[in-house]
Amino acid sequence: MAVEHPVAPPSGDQTRIHNIGYRSYDGPRLGRSYARRSLYSQSLRGAYGLGRSVKSKVLPMLLFVVMCVPAAIMVAVAVATKASKLPVDYTEYAIYFQAVISLYVASQAPQSVSRDLRFKTVPLYFSRPIETADYVRAKFAALASAMFILTAAPLLVLYVGALLAKLDFTDQTKGFAQGLVSVTLLSLLLAGLGLVIAAVTPRRGFGIAAVIAVLTISYGAVSTLQAIADAQGSTSAIPWIGLFSPITLIDGVQSAFLGATSAFPGGVGPSHGEGVAYVLVVLGLIAASYGLLMRRYKKVGL
Repeated sequence: MAVEHPVAPPSGDQTRIHNIGYRSYDGPRLGRSYARRSLYSQSLRGAYGLGRSVKSKVLPMLLFVVMCVPAAIMVAVAVATKASKLPVDYTEYAIYFQAVISLYVASQAPQSVSRDLRFKTVPLYFSRPIETADYVRAKFAALASAMFILTAAPLLVLYVGALLAKLDFTDQTKGFAQGLVSVTLLSLLLAGLGLVIAAVTPRRGFGIAAVIAVLTISYGAVSTLQAIADAQGSTSAIPWIGLFSPITLIDGVQSAFLGATSAFPGGVGPSHGEGVAYVLVVLGLIAASYGLLMRRYKKVGL
């Protein structure tokens, strides 16, 4: 039987360096600002399902249609009947459709941040030329922009329709501007609160339920307490109770400074002095939401 002998290793250094075609990148370095803009654009598109599956587009697009169709119907009625004014004021529209707006922020805030938390991709963002503040600002701005589109689009429909109905240009422009200020504050406030709640859990379902619960329970509790105060004749307490719900906060700001009719029981809105407290609380909640998001992502980004 033949005996195999081990093959002796070849003598000399056999090291080889093979050129497999990789080249170093010598193009432009776009930096943090480009990365931040890209993240903002991607998040804004994602808020309406753009660039994602058809299933992801259904709910946000449906809610957008639900917001705009009633405005179009109101415009058609105003034009056909030659009405002297629109059925609703610009500042009232978002208050009437608060349930649709709350459902939108509850569905899209977790979509914006929960997947990054669940799949632990946040540290990958920070491995690029992007920092915690860039990530938070991009996400915050994207959701606020998406909500502004949702709430401002029907106001634009009302405004264009009012001009077609030949209503007073000055009055309609003033009302439209006041409405835009109102929905801007509403978008910033709800976007901040929604993102803070959604960023607590990586589970999208839990985030949706939590956002809906906070917005619904706070509004229901405040409305109930205001109704009780109105029934007992304690009308002076009604404006102060309104400080504890996001929707009633915006209602108070616009009734105090934007000429809106208050939706509070008995139409008792805050005075200018009380309205200052409303503005401070709104701005404080927006700033606090940003600060809490920064604190949250400094931890998860490690």
